[in-house]
Amino acid sequence: MSQAEAGIVGAGTARNPLWTFGILRSELATTLRRWRTLALLGVLAAVPVLIGIAVKIETNHGSSPGPGGGGGGPAFLSQVTNNGLFLVFAALAVTLPVFLPMAVGVVAGDSIAGEANAGTLRYLLVAPAGRTRLLLTKYASVLTFCLVATLVVALSALAVGALLFPVGEVTTISGTRIGFGEGLLRAGLIAVVVAASLIGFAAIGLFISTLTSSGIAAMAATVGMLITVQIVDTIPQLSGIHPYLFPHYWMSYADLLRDPVYWDEAVKNLGLQGLYAVVFGSAAWARFTAKDITA
Repeated sequence: MSQAEAGIVGAGTARNPLWTFGILRSELATTLRRWRTLALLGVLAAVPVLIGIAVKIETNHGSSPGPGGGGGGPAFLSQVTNNGLFLVFAALAVTLPVFLPMAVGVVAGDSIAGEANAGTLRYLLVAPAGRTRLLLTKYASVLTFCLVATLVVALSALAVGALLFPVGEVTTISGTRIGFGEGLLRAGLIAVVVAASLIGFAAIGLFISTLTSSGIAAMAATVGMLITVQIVDTIPQLSGIHPYLFPHYWMSYADLLRDPVYWDEAVKNLGLQGLYAVVFGSAAWARFTAKDITA
């Protein structure tokens, strides 16, 4: 077969949707089987367990946890003792500002730079995938991890909440009561919204990963970016730029527990995440397609 014929065959293979799905499936399997990824998911799963045990112990001692109960703590914590389903919302409130995005930052930061550092990036590009397709596959893998990580927190919290506390009708933030089934649907919707809240930060991590060949440096820079922006978002003197920072609307998922559901802040959050994904995804594409791959 001539080089021209081989190129035609390779291009046809690259455009085959089944072949593309095979690359994504392989990438997902590789990502989710890494010991580092399993350790991150294990830590995330342990957070609701620790919260549930702490609330149970405090309740047995006769005090009420969370806001209004004299115990302080994150949102929804005071309702956990009355309904274990609220442990899902409390666990997401605890993990979303730090734990979830840090885990995503590690995976996103290592997506390209880790391959370059291991010397496998050049060999991935030998396959008829193309840089754009490979970059999209990496980003899809990171987004899948966002969803998996969020579901791990939610399912762990649901199991612990049902084991340690009573479950039943859910009292919304508006003061109305909804059935347990609808409460579960709200919890699932909130988990999806929380996962979608991380797509902008995932794009930032992917972009940073294209700037270096060191996986550790990319992970550290991505997490450092998260911490810096989180600090900026708490400075009152910089309130003018707060609505444009990617974590500013993260906690808007709480509005999904209103009756009726209040969508305004959640829509702003999703729109902002989409904007970050487009901007930093484009920057990652521009950098990666022009990058000299030597490893």
